[in-house]
Amino acid sequence: MLTLFSNLTHFVPHITGQSGATLLEHTSEGFKSFVLSLFARDEFASQFLQTSFSHFSGWLDIAVAAVIMGLAYWLSSVWIRKKPIDYSARFAFLRHLGQRILWPVLILVLTFIALIVWNAIGLRPLWLRLLLLAAQWMILIRAALAIVHAAMPANKFSNWLENTIASTLWGYFLLWVSGIDDIIINWMKNLTFSVGSSTLSLYTILTGLLWVGVVMMLALWLSKVIQGKLMSSSHLDINLRIMLSNIVKTVLVILSVLIALPLVGINLTVLSVFGGALGVGIGFALQKIASNYISGFIILGDRSIRPGDRLTVDNFTGYVTKITSRFVVLRSTTGSEALVPNETFITSMVINESYTGKSLSQALDVQVSYSSDIVRAMEIMRAAAAAQERVETSPEPNAFLIGFADNGIDLRITFWVKDPENGFLGLFSAILLDIWKRFNEENIEFPFPQREVRILNEAAEPSDMAMLRAGLKARGDTESIDHDGNE
Repeated sequence: MLTLFSNLTHFVPHITGQSGATLLEHTSEGFKSFVLSLFARDEFASQFLQTSFSHFSGWLDIAVAAVIMGLAYWLSSVWIRKKPIDYSARFAFLRHLGQRILWPVLILVLTFIALIVWNAIGLRPLWLRLLLLAAQWMILIRAALAIVHAAMPANKFSNWLENTIASTLWGYFLLWVSGIDDIIINWMKNLTFSVGSSTLSLYTILTGLLWVGVVMMLALWLSKVIQGKLMSSSHLDINLRIMLSNIVKTVLVILSVLIALPLVGINLTVLSVFGGALGVGIGFALQKIASNYISGFIILGDRSIRPGDRLTVDNFTGYVTKITSRFVVLRSTTGSEALVPNETFITSMVINESYTGKSLSQALDVQVSYSSDIVRAMEIMRAAAAAQERVETSPEPNAFLIGFADNGIDLRITFWVKDPENGFLGLFSAILLDIWKRFNEENIEFPFPQREVRILNEAAEPSDMAMLRAGLKARGDTESIDHDGNE
């Protein structure tokens, strides 16, 4: 491989006695060779210790590389602070990608300029060339991580995946720079496996998995973009949007596998070897997953469940926040969430309190004393419920007399809540507090437990046993009488 020094001699040709055309030709060829050499791999390892640390130019090379990294980082930080990303705006992904690769792009540009200066003064750079290669590798890594970030939901697994991809690519970069990668690749190519009538090497398998992962990430990112477009379309039914999003995601993932494998020379007929085992696996171990997947499309198609519906499943009441291909997420008013398999909605009874309408009927019981004005109390209760913004005006709140209890008269107020997903405790408290204030103003009493004690006019005659015990107690002899009154 040509070294940078040999290319620099072409870049600065001896121009004595040459015509203008010859000069232009040599200069063009020299600059082209110079640029290509900057992005070519060289055997750096043997030259670092021998050259970089034994000459002043080597230390200057290191210092300039460090200054370039610091300057590029400062410029990128200033730009990012001035231009924060709005992920709800258009082209948010491109903005995110631009911010991720801004630092290595600045390193690439500044290093390229420094190498031209280095060439002009006749020095041989090593660290600057390494920095140039690392910058372009960093652009590749950060672009890949931006796609993974956009394709995967934000969770611990996606963070782990990004860190793993970055560590793996940087590890391969070190192997590539040192030249060890050729040895490892040759070893993997010689390690072969027989699959049916075909022979696959370890290198082919790993390369195939790599391409499957790359194409699948692109497919997931594309499906997420399409899903965002579908979900923002207001003229389509919400269930239809979710169903189309799931179909697009499934088709793109399958196509990614079918496209990636032929790219590395794997014949798709090889997959037929695993067809029988895969069918048995789906028939037994994966039958629940397949059932939930199909059930998900059924509940989306018949529109029996929609996002925002209030459902009761197996004594758990919550609101549908998400419908996936495998389960439905129910969130209760307390914040707890239940992941209900889609098959449950097909095979079990589910109470959907929002099937025909979003509003939900609620009732509160109040007890007043028998001496209170019942008609006025019912009017106050209706007015207290109607005064709340969250209560529907049609149908209007209504009050009923539901019974005569031991201590008072039982009244009930019924009303419809517009937004049951926001909970009921705060609304109930506001209505009852208003009723309590109005009852006090109108002298309507709340009852409390009462008991009547009647004292008869005729004095009761003491029993013989009581008289006997009193006499013995006066004498101090009570042990001579047993519990039955016998001496």
